[in-house]
Amino acid sequence: MTIPMTCVFISLLLIYVARLFVAKAQSQQPEGLDNHNPRDQQAKLTGVGRRALAAHQNGFEAFAPFAAGVFTAHLAGADARWSAILAVTHVAARVLVMYLADKASARTAVWIISFAATVGLFLLKWLV
Repeated sequence: MTIPMTCVFISLLLIYVARLFVAKAQSQQPEGLDNHNPRDQQAKLTGVGRRALAAHQNGFEAFAPFAAGVFTAHLAGADARWSAILAVTHVAARVLVMYLADKASARTAVWIISFAATVGLFLLKWLV
């Protein structure tokens, strides 16, 4: 498996790493984990739990374009070295700590970097 394809898998896993923090926050609520209405309970989370939920949701938002970019670059026969650099950049930028630690400016920078890497994957065949 290529590095970019491995990064797609890691990106998928990161979505669910964030979800673990959400589940922990839900289980620490006075009523415990509400498995009947989990989304209602998640909407009431605060602090780290709320930010973990945002990271989880943002992971879904970023995953599809990133995966499509990796596959587009691969199928277009784009430069393998640059595909790997951009894919690793995207995954490295998706650091959950920025959400969990409530670092808003860093979180915005991370989003810009990961988005630029994703767009770069789509354009790579023409850029390199």
